Amino acid sequence: MPRHELGAAERRARMVGWRSGDVLRATALVTSYLLALALLWVARDIALTAFLGVLFGLAVGAGAEQLTRLRIPRGIGAPLVVFGFLGALYGVGAAIAPTVREQAIELRTRVPEAVDRIEAWVNARPGVAGLFLGGREVAATPATPPTTPAPAVRGRPRVPTSAPATAPAAPRAPTLRERITEQLSGAARYLFPFLSSTVTVAAGLFLILVLAIYVGADPALYHTGLMHLFPHGARDRAGVVLTRIATVLRRWLVTQLIAMLTIGVVSTVTLLVLGVKAAVALGVIAGLLEFVPTIGPILSAVPAIAMGFLDSPEKALTVGLAYLVIQQLEGHVLIPMLMKEGMDLPPALTIVTQGVMALLFGFLGLMVAVPLLAVVIVPIKLLYVEGVVGDAADASPLGVADAAPGA
Repeated sequence: MPRHELGAAERRARMVGWRSGDVLRATALVTSYLLALALLWVARDIALTAFLGVLFGLAVGAGAEQLTRLRIPRGIGAPLVVFGFLGALYGVGAAIAPTVREQAIELRTRVPEAVDRIEAWVNARPGVAGLFLGGREVAATPATPPTTPAPAVRGRPRVPTSAPATAPAAPRAPTLRERITEQLSGAARYLFPFLSSTVTVAAGLFLILVLAIYVGADPALYHTGLMHLFPHGARDRAGVVLTRIATVLRRWLVTQLIAMLTIGVVSTVTLLVLGVKAAVALGVIAGLLEFVPTIGPILSAVPAIAMGFLDSPEKALTVGLAYLVIQQLEGHVLIPMLMKEGMDLPPALTIVTQGVMALLFGFLGLMVAVPLLAVVIVPIKLLYVEGVVGDAADASPLGVADAAPGA
């Protein structure tokens, strides 16, 4: 072959461009991604429920690992951890159930009364508080229009006539209780659509428990399966990322469970000391809502402050300050002590993520927002911030502390 023809062939081989095969492969790849996203959106409730099952399975796996030191196989230890936890939960629930049931009934009857008192207190103090809390000023009663004498008719006395009939009264403005009830009912229909079906709730809980047992019994099986999805050259790095994600999620979940128990007990004792009605039920609410970071503690403080307002505005203020002190101690003492090498997500990013997930997926999205944020941030930190940008781990602004790969 002549020399100039060889050079032309090499140049054509090195030309950058899209061939027919490349276009077909790219089209197939994009279509597959779109179909996967569409399927994931259709099955979003199942996907989020499965994520919760895997999340709890990581904690179950840690407990099963501890039981192996007692020569109990993981296949037996994982169910023991799950059923032991359920048994303890049932025992505590049975012990406090009568008190919680009575106080829950009291909450349903007294909280609306507290809302009415708050509205009356706000209406009596016009200004900024009335503007933001919904206070309604008492409108001045319109003066009665003066009577006008009727024209005199020959032979008849002049008789005064009144003004035309009063115009229809303006529609009554809704009360603060009615507005809150309307907002809560709308939010409940959006956030808790699954509660309309007992079968759906039972199936979701069953799926979470089964996944937790299977993942906790043999986590290495699923770790190995995920490794087959990566090329051989990237498996070491992918293994480190997956291990650190599992470590962060496990520590976060265990920390949240301990914080829920602690906040529930401390809130109950504090409300009992302050003499707030239905203190045990309010403490249970505070403990349960602690699972939802940032937003949960704020929501749990609202009914407690309302119940304090039944006695006096001063007691309501004291209850609000007590909840603020408890949350500050939790954020600056309890959580750092329990999670020394966990994740410290930026509060603004956490709130935005929770809002977006709640808007898209309802209450399930709100529950998994923080752990999902960690799942996204850990690979960004390891693969981009450290791998591409080259920043050191301690200099990372993402706030995910490193964990040992084998943790």
